[in-house]
Amino acid sequence: MAALFRDINYHVSTSHYAFTSPSSPSAPTLIIDRPTGDVRLNDGTSLGGKRVSSIAGILGMIKLRLDKYIIVITKAQPMGRLKGHMVYKIIATEFLPLRERPLHDQDEDMYLALLKRLIKSGPMYFSYSFDITNTFQRQSKSDPSTPMWKRADDRFFWNKFIQSDLIDFRTSGARHQHGQQPGADPYILPVIFGMLEIVQTRIKSTPLTMVLITRRSRHRAGTRYFSRGIDEQGHVANFNETEQIIILNDSMSGLGGFAGGGGMQNGKVGGSGGKEVQIMSYVQTRGSVPVYWAEVNTLHYTPRLQIRGVETAVSAARAHFDEQIKLYGDNYLVNLVNQKGREKRVKEAYEQMIKMLVSSPTEGTQQDQVSDEKFRIVEPDGRRSEMDQLHYVYFDFHNETKGLQWHRAQLLLDQLHDALERQQYFRGVDMPADLDGRLEVRNSQTSVVRTNCMDCLDRTNVVQSMLARWALNRQLTDLGVLSRGETFTSDNDFEILFRKLWADNADVVSKSYSGTGALKTDFTRTGQRTKAGALQDLNNSISRYAKNNFADGPRQDAFDLFLGTYLPSTSSNLVFADRRPILVQSIPYVLAFAVFLVSVGTLSRRPPNSLVWPIRIFILAWVLVAAWCFNFIYSNGMLYVNWPKLNPRPWATEGVNEALGKVRKDKVVGSFVGAHERGLSTARFLNAEEGKKRIE
Repeated sequence: MAALFRDINYHVSTSHYAFTSPSSPSAPTLIIDRPTGDVRLNDGTSLGGKRVSSIAGILGMIKLRLDKYIIVITKAQPMGRLKGHMVYKIIATEFLPLRERPLHDQDEDMYLALLKRLIKSGPMYFSYSFDITNTFQRQSKSDPSTPMWKRADDRFFWNKFIQSDLIDFRTSGARHQHGQQPGADPYILPVIFGMLEIVQTRIKSTPLTMVLITRRSRHRAGTRYFSRGIDEQGHVANFNETEQIIILNDSMSGLGGFAGGGGMQNGKVGGSGGKEVQIMSYVQTRGSVPVYWAEVNTLHYTPRLQIRGVETAVSAARAHFDEQIKLYGDNYLVNLVNQKGREKRVKEAYEQMIKMLVSSPTEGTQQDQVSDEKFRIVEPDGRRSEMDQLHYVYFDFHNETKGLQWHRAQLLLDQLHDALERQQYFRGVDMPADLDGRLEVRNSQTSVVRTNCMDCLDRTNVVQSMLARWALNRQLTDLGVLSRGETFTSDNDFEILFRKLWADNADVVSKSYSGTGALKTDFTRTGQRTKAGALQDLNNSISRYAKNNFADGPRQDAFDLFLGTYLPSTSSNLVFADRRPILVQSIPYVLAFAVFLVSVGTLSRRPPNSLVWPIRIFILAWVLVAAWCFNFIYSNGMLYVNWPKLNPRPWATEGVNEALGKVRKDKVVGSFVGAHERGLSTARFLNAEEGKKRIE
């Protein structure tokens, strides 16, 4: 297998960009012609260029409205070694335009700004010699001689769409170079989006490496209220796979050593002190409830919940769970939504879906003084079909942990105890004589716990950290590091590290979806629910409200652009223009002006002999204007949500048009608002469909 190039120089000329590896002078040069973007390989030295720069890798290529750009990684931060393979985090990138003098227009500039903001804020990781898109268990079944981009898990190959030009060239060639082009393999760099931390530590004097990786799926990726439920292909929103890894007798971790220096085989440092290198991993998943549902922003704190008929989503849910069962085996579906209030409809829809999927479902409920329905279990009666590997477990998390009684979440682990015992975990032993780094598999994980709440964030994080704690105690006991009945809480330093890793994971997953850190992380970090933590949760909740209503539209547009679910059109123009009626656009400004005048009139010092009543009337008049403006905005909130503009949501289009119809009937302003539709044209759904076909 050709290893990925760690050192790449790119040469700039008026006719092309040339990419070479100084450490591999005999390797072919990758040429990308300007301005066409045609890709080819050139044997021998690179063609001349005016400027030479060093980069860490090629993130991909993307075509926007007027030009195509090569996105290169200019700075990467080492995060640590996994079995001797260095893992990096992307810190900085650069966009290389194919035109000598790029044309500027408003949409093109906005596209670039969205992409740059996403890449800068999104935690993305890669390795030149280790496949971080796959769990250790999946890696043990793959062929290490296959190029890394082919082995990569399609769900977590985050930059696959923007690598499609290089992948197409590799698999099919170009006009003047037909057939497969294996010389392009070292340039195709898979990247994951999520969380990755590698820490060297010890427990009870036993040194080990602790690793936590969360991989976010590129399918149906997006923001909290603009990406919910399931799509027709069976992809659910906010799907994340979290792998907790411990490595014993690993002398190859840490940040020491040069990633491309001597004594390495494919980037792997040799030698482990003679002892077997033990790798143990435990995998969990999370994902949105797999039915067609949405929460519609209206500027109210609680969005409006929409659930389409469960029957229409059966084929999509079957496709989703078919993939999950093939990948993970039995799925234990832990549902943590509330059994009362608005969340009840989501709970009932999920349960109805499971009953429709499994054959001969049997139900059981448990209740106590705290909750009318503490648990609800839906199990298949036997194994007549593949879907009978689904096991639904509802836990009334809200009622059971109410009043800061978070220790009662342990009840869920007690309920799952037998399933967790059967589930096992992955255990492999490094084979020093194997230059490809294969593991000898001693044990495999046979099932997975798939956890969800409404957002798959806060409650989910708490439960996942508890499951990870249970699995880690079991692994350390099986290794003999802990004695029977002992837990790692006896080692205070390791306990603090474990809590920090899982709290960091909670914050990263939450920030990428909701825009803020997770709630309830005080419990994850300290093991206790505190009043200070509750105040922090209040702050995060207010921030979420503001971001979800006024900032998530552009974030969703950035996801759609980067992942290829929207393809910029050369014919459309001013996609991001605000097409609401001028009067509707102006009301927030009138409100701000009214608040300003009321503040000035109230706080300004008046001369002693000045008349009071004119000032009071003036202030009262503007208070009434401000109150009317505020009421108008709040009553017609859908007109003021910052919606995604590239792939308009159908329910958003319907809601905005309905709100405009309501405004036209308003006795005060209706005559000033003509027949008008906001710029949420359904014609742009064609671009969304074209993008879906492209990434397929």
